[in-house]
Amino acid sequence: MKLTESVAKPFIKWVGGKTQLIEQLEALLPADFDDWKDVTYIEPFVGGGAMLFYMLRTHANIKTAVINDINSDLTTCYKVVRDYPSELENALQQIQAEYYALSSEEERKAFYIQRRDEFNTKSLDPLRNTTLFFFLNRTCFNGLYRVNKAGLFNVPFGRYNHPQICDAKTLYVDSELLKDVEILTGDYQETLSRAKDNTLFYFDPPYRPLNNTSSFNDYTKEAFNDLAQIRLKEFCDKVVASGYHFMLSNSDCPDGFFDDLYSPYFIDHVWASRSVNANASKRGKLTEILVHDYKEVKHS
Repeated sequence: MKLTESVAKPFIKWVGGKTQLIEQLEALLPADFDDWKDVTYIEPFVGGGAMLFYMLRTHANIKTAVINDINSDLTTCYKVVRDYPSELENALQQIQAEYYALSSEEERKAFYIQRRDEFNTKSLDPLRNTTLFFFLNRTCFNGLYRVNKAGLFNVPFGRYNHPQICDAKTLYVDSELLKDVEILTGDYQETLSRAKDNTLFYFDPPYRPLNNTSSFNDYTKEAFNDLAQIRLKEFCDKVVASGYHFMLSNSDCPDGFFDDLYSPYFIDHVWASRSVNANASKRGKLTEILVHDYKEVKHS
């Protein structure tokens, strides 16, 4: 896999992004990971892709990469960034110029609502859909991606005067790094068919809420409840039974749900900044869990 010299990074804001956990994730890779040959790296819940971009630019032994998400707007965005960066840059520059030309907050809000309504028609070509995906991500409240039960994006206007809608440098370096990445849309369990020989799965599913008031996993209209968490653990069992390895991150729930669920595996509790709450005074460092099936890690 060809690596770009520039630093690739997530091109969208995404709640639960792993930028703040990269150091801990690297430390908990298999101890001999850098000695593996022709690695296949699979992310069944790609989200914002912080771990993906880190792994591809850092570990040259990754020869095959597969990403998946059930959110088709997100996976379409990855495909357009990969395949049509020039066309996307032009489209983003145009919508950014239109937004910047608006002189009042009332006009900007009206423009935002119009673009949100267009996005929710679900009838756009991939380039236009991705252009609006970027625009809404940069101009909605707190950079959230949230949909209602009908699957429609419903985040309110964010009141930003001059947000950076087009970051051309990041767009092109990310496109280069994604050139050889296979992008899937659908049930994460389908990714097992892409595994071969030295394969590492990294699972970053919608997090289980720490309490009844902290839930935020409305990335799709399908709920990711406790039954879904149990189904994921059973899939991890299949991964290991097939001869592959996995790492998984999730919230460190005080009721011990994951300690019980993943008791056959190794569980590390790490500190990480969480910023789901829009109130800065309520943000802070919370423990998260990193689960893996192998005993020896790079740095204990």
